[in-house]
Amino acid sequence: MALRTALPEIALGNLKVSRLILGSNPFFAYSHRGKEADAAMRAYFTPERLVQFLDDAARVGITAVAAPVYPQWTTFWRRYRDGGGKLAAWVAQPDQSDHIPDLIDEAAHAGAAAIFVQGARVDEQFSEGRMDVLRDWVERIRDLGLPAGLASHRTDTHLAVEHARIPTDFYFQCLFRPHSYRPSERVEALAAIRRLPKPVVAYKVLAASRLAAGPAFRAVMGGLRPTDGVCVGMYPPDNPAMLEENVRWVCGGALRQG
Repeated sequence: MALRTALPEIALGNLKVSRLILGSNPFFAYSHRGKEADAAMRAYFTPERLVQFLDDAARVGITAVAAPVYPQWTTFWRRYRDGGGKLAAWVAQPDQSDHIPDLIDEAAHAGAAAIFVQGARVDEQFSEGRMDVLRDWVERIRDLGLPAGLASHRTDTHLAVEHARIPTDFYFQCLFRPHSYRPSERVEALAAIRRLPKPVVAYKVLAASRLAAGPAFRAVMGGLRPTDGVCVGMYPPDNPAMLEENVRWVCGGALRQG
């Protein structure tokens, strides 16, 4: 797998990661395409294929994967790293409403290099005005010595977190609202990202497989700052060259900004 274009890095607190981060929805059969596609993803991503896919991603310059704190993942990740896996960093995403503090602790103990709370969970607390809960989550992550972030599907959450001086290191920003995916939402999200003083990782770049990669990456990379990145889930049966092509799209966006 030869690739001459080097992926730039961004900083999540004191953690340097590639500007393109692997998303994990396909690993857990979240296709957003229906039950048949879910089943195909579940059948495809055997542990052996997942090891190979992560190693292939590392060979093209990707250094991090964002994934939830599921028991099957934490077990896999420990074995992967202990077995010499080449992808370096897991950015953990606690996502279960009633167990976020416990999942933060579990992620740290399982080898996460950074932690951010999943967007729906953050939006639930923000909608209820519970900024103290968001602060507690972020401070718990930082007390464990890890970079701390929050995700959101809304465009006002992170700005409000900044106004409240909650000590985040980075953010994950969804580019579209779930079940909507209007182009105007991406414009609004990119504008909100540019107002934040910290690095932001944009996700749902392809609108849950609704958009072609080329135009989607061009629109997003042209709207991000060099300190921002993207998180993209990939399913090789859709396109065996997907890893290399997505790396080139991200690098092309970086070069146009330079």
